[in-house]
Amino acid sequence: MLPETAYRPPPKLFLRSFELELARVWLPMKPKLRAIILCILAAAVAVPALSKKKPEPLATLTFLVVRDENDRPIRNAAVVMHPVDESGKQERGGLELKTDPEGKATYDGVPYGKLRVQVLAPGFQTYGEDYQVTQPSMDITIKLKRPAKQYSIYDGHPADNKDQKPAPPDKPQN
Repeated sequence: MLPETAYRPPPKLFLRSFELELARVWLPMKPKLRAIILCILAAAVAVPALSKKKPEPLATLTFLVVRDENDRPIRNAAVVMHPVDESGKQERGGLELKTDPEGKATYDGVPYGKLRVQVLAPGFQTYGEDYQVTQPSMDITIKLKRPAKQYSIYDGHPADNKDQKPAPPDKPQN
């Protein structure tokens, strides 16, 4: 490390010396050698550009989230999409969309293949299903149900006692 008082040449001088060094090495080269080096450099740049994969086909998914009982739209429902691998396991990553007031959510750019869709909305059961994306445009309608009433052992359940015989009435004793 140079002391602060040491002379440092300005950047232009360094660039100029680099250009002189390049010219000193490049100019005396034979033209055939120069052509070979230029071809190698061009091939090094062109090979990665040509070896790119074909663009993966992408689809547009449109979700419509409605109530099961009356088909009215559910707004602000969360639609979560996760890619799924060949073994059926959910891969890392995912995307969450929110439905608009008409219950619709659209996403453009979904890769073809298996996709796990989950829908969550307050006051409704969570929905989940796997879909196979095979078309450029898919419309998916999801009907959410209200949660079922919880079962309690303390509540009377007359439907459960229908197989039992009623107890005989007590006879009055005289």
